[in-house]
Amino acid sequence: MDNDWRHDRIGSAHRGENPTVLRRLDSGFAVIGDRQFLPGYSVLLTDDPAVTRLSDLPRARRAAYLGDLERLAEAVERACSRLDPAFRRVNIEILGNTDPYLHAHIWPRYDWEPADRVRLPVWLYEEECWRGEQHALGPRHDALRAAISADLDRLGGA
Repeated sequence: MDNDWRHDRIGSAHRGENPTVLRRLDSGFAVIGDRQFLPGYSVLLTDDPAVTRLSDLPRARRAAYLGDLERLAEAVERACSRLDPAFRRVNIEILGNTDPYLHAHIWPRYDWEPADRVRLPVWLYEEECWRGEQHALGPRHDALRAAISADLDRLGGA
């Protein structure tokens, strides 16, 4: 049996085995991304792997999910702007093209990004950013994790 938490991100979050979880929110889990080529990259995972799109949720749960998304995005924005003066904004995306469950990406964007990338979608970054060990989440991101978590706490919620 494969025990890699990455193959069941939501189940492993429920079991307390997903090391990327920052906080349990009302509608899901705020997690920091496995890859940090844009420091602060985070994801809001639904708490139900059967939910594949936003419209699968009843209106009240949909509103809760979008509220949690806004809260995580603001926490990332606050933390990243404090830690890096070159922070410029966050981009928020709900795609679902690779992982079939509902999840939303929060991408910090920075003035130090290459000129040919800074105004384009992050998905156009080279393969090394997505697969290379240079950008893997690790202990060097602990201060960033703590800052986002603290801002999530300050912004309230569950």
